[in-house]
Amino acid sequence: MAFIDYYKVLGITKTASEKDIKKAYRKLARKYHPDLNPDDKIAEKKFKEVNEANEVLSNPENRKKYDKYGENWKHSEEYERARQQHHQRGSQQRSSASYTNEDYSDFFESMFGDQFSRSRGGGANVKFRGQDFNAELHLDIKDIYKTHKRTLTVNNKNIRITIPAGIENGQVIKITGHGGVGVNGGPNGDLYIKFYVNNTTKFKRDKENLYVTVDLDLYKSILGGEMMVDTFDGKAKLQIKPETQNGTKVKLKGKGFPKYKKVGQFGDLYVTYKIKTPTKLSEKEKELFRELDKLR
Repeated sequence: MAFIDYYKVLGITKTASEKDIKKAYRKLARKYHPDLNPDDKIAEKKFKEVNEANEVLSNPENRKKYDKYGENWKHSEEYERARQQHHQRGSQQRSSASYTNEDYSDFFESMFGDQFSRSRGGGANVKFRGQDFNAELHLDIKDIYKTHKRTLTVNNKNIRITIPAGIENGQVIKITGHGGVGVNGGPNGDLYIKFYVNNTTKFKRDKENLYVTVDLDLYKSILGGEMMVDTFDGKAKLQIKPETQNGTKVKLKGKGFPKYKKVGQFGDLYVTYKIKTPTKLSEKEKELFRELDKLR
């Protein structure tokens, strides 16, 4: 995987201030945002790169490590500990530029065991785990009502993933081994995907349960009867009890949202009645209400 220059991604120099970084990020994030570039794979890739660059450079500590170690900035602490270990053993002082892999080998062997290997013929080859990648996936709530597969493009590589029904807004899942390539034969990093679920339906979701408010006419609330209500995937018949009060809540068992990674299991749908007062009454209707009022 080619090294990505985060400064170049944001179109700034290494001397850019925090204000410059924030300004550049906001401008590019708006330009490449998926909502403004639907089905544009190039814009999607740019948007992810911009977010990744901002995540590193907007953090002063991470930016300092990145400036010093480049693509291996996440391993900066291991390098520093190895250097300190070397000096503690009384070895000759030398600059980090002339520090060799052999100087680090004993430290890494003692800390991580078989995770690092020693080449007897030409010194030590320190294996580093690849960098983790972060990506975002924007979905509609209707997309996650059923388990489905989707292909993502990360760093010009297509990855086929299965999206389980019932995934949560803001949930992060890990795709093992699909991050950055390891250094010196080390393991690949992982890919972390954060899901953003857009809900444009009339149903309010709380995990696997759904909530909805429906209008109930005054006469049916008093006399009782039947009515059809919308569920997420169809309709259901409700029996209205006589003298139902405004705000009454009823539960439709199993008519909610799929439970995450529990095939065939669903939450419940809670229906709240909002009694609708009739308008544009005829004189006959008004007279009947006056008679009712007298009786009460």
